[in-house]
Amino acid sequence: MKILKFGLAGLALTGALITSASAGGIAGAPAPFDKGGVKIALVSYLSQGDYFEAYEAGVARQAKALGVDLRIFQGKQDAAQQREQIEQAISLGVQGIIVSHGQPEALKDVVQKALDAGIKVVAKDIDLGNPKVPLISQSDHDIARQVLDQALKDNGTSFPAGYVFVAGFRPLELRGEIWGEVKKANPGILEKARWGAVDTNTATSVATQTSAALRANPDIKVVFAPYDEFARGVKLGANEAGIADKIKIYSADISTSDIQDIREKGSPWVATSATNPAVVGEVSLRALALSIAGQDPGKLIEVKPFLITQADLNKNDIKTIQDLDVKLPGFGHSDQATAPWLPSTQTQ
Repeated sequence: MKILKFGLAGLALTGALITSASAGGIAGAPAPFDKGGVKIALVSYLSQGDYFEAYEAGVARQAKALGVDLRIFQGKQDAAQQREQIEQAISLGVQGIIVSHGQPEALKDVVQKALDAGIKVVAKDIDLGNPKVPLISQSDHDIARQVLDQALKDNGTSFPAGYVFVAGFRPLELRGEIWGEVKKANPGILEKARWGAVDTNTATSVATQTSAALRANPDIKVVFAPYDEFARGVKLGANEAGIADKIKIYSADISTSDIQDIREKGSPWVATSATNPAVVGEVSLRALALSIAGQDPGKLIEVKPFLITQADLNKNDIKTIQDLDVKLPGFGHSDQATAPWLPSTQTQ
């Protein structure tokens, strides 16, 4: 698989990236995959961080298995740029676009423009409110329930807590709904402070905020940080404040570097609920391929999460995502958005 990187001179979009696959059509596949030459774009709002890098890798891996020409536009948390990237994908003549995250109101019209041009669109973790756009997601309610149930198991039903949150992101909004339910059901949980940031260096920004929040509220015992970059920032901030041994962090998402952080001696990061982000990427590409082939992938495609605790990682000596794939049945694959003609990535 050939990868070409273009700067402003190439596609006039910083971070744009083209991945070409030379494979021909797939025998027995529906049109247009029977003849090959299908072009697909992934347009992301967020690209930095282990989760998003793994997600993009999963999209690319499934694209290679399917033999499509994939263009990846890497996001920089800029709604205007994401709009421009979708416009660029339209002008390149793609047959399908994956829109990953973003601000719905900034994208609805340009996504409709793509649909009007006959381009199929699927959305990852952004609800565009368009019945023609399937939504691919982790089961965010389940993610929050799993890890907060563990927090209750570990800490009881009464404790002072901190909460890391940024509005405007569908996964965080959904996980926040469960946080609200848990607090309502357990009035002994006192949210002492709320903070958060999503920017070009999220973990560092959250670390600075965390240090200040924990110094101002030294009684906080539990922090719900439902995004791994948040959790990484909280861990850094707790270390900076010198109170990492006084709190426990409960998060969402997982990567190899997250596993290393969780298993670090004395780490306050004790549990997370997650899907394999690369698998979610594969599901996203397959859902789009089904749409392009005229087959219905469903309106909402949710990938099942798994609870992963510090104790389980240590007990099973899990050091990498690959270890999780082997030792946590079901983590390394999903049967969502599949069809007999769609090739598996397992043989790639």
